[in-house]
Amino acid sequence: MIQATALGRRFGDRDVIRGLDLDIPRDAFLLVTGGNGSGKSTLLSILAGLLAPTDGLLKVSAGRGEIGYVGHEPLVYNELTALENLDLFGSLYRVAGRRERAGMLLERYSLRDVRDEHVSTFSRGMQQRLGLCRALLHDPQLLILDEPYAALDAAGSSLLDEQLGELAQTRTVVVSSHMPERIESLATLKLAL
Repeated sequence: MIQATALGRRFGDRDVIRGLDLDIPRDAFLLVTGGNGSGKSTLLSILAGLLAPTDGLLKVSAGRGEIGYVGHEPLVYNELTALENLDLFGSLYRVAGRRERAGMLLERYSLRDVRDEHVSTFSRGMQQRLGLCRALLHDPQLLILDEPYAALDAAGSSLLDEQLGELAQTRTVVVSSHMPERIESLATLKLAL
């Protein structure tokens, strides 16, 4: 699914990633760990197609419409309701039965009761849950999650544990985490930066 050879990313004179080789097969689960500033978010942004590498070669065998991504921000519109956000993204991704799929995800992530409220009224954890719904809405073949447990409460973290357990070995998943113990058992590959 993902092959990288001598991958690098530089910001000015600073090498954030240098000489990285990756071979992530389809349906693998890669856990990326490392301290703050180690390049985890940069790597995930490159793999998601949001940032170009400055060195090396990268091949991702998933089109833009087959990638789900959650970064440090949930990438949802505050002035829209939860349901309006998912309806918008569902139409952009041409999701068949998008309203039903959105309803199912909102139910699963305990957002059904607030589906008609503006996202600007949500807590950071609720916004993170909605960001996960957005990333899963189009049933992506490649799911890239950068610190997905950030801001989630215990219930939200348990929901994410369950979701990742279901997705493991059915699609390619790349997750960076400061809490690797939560998902280490799911990982088929590990990368420490």
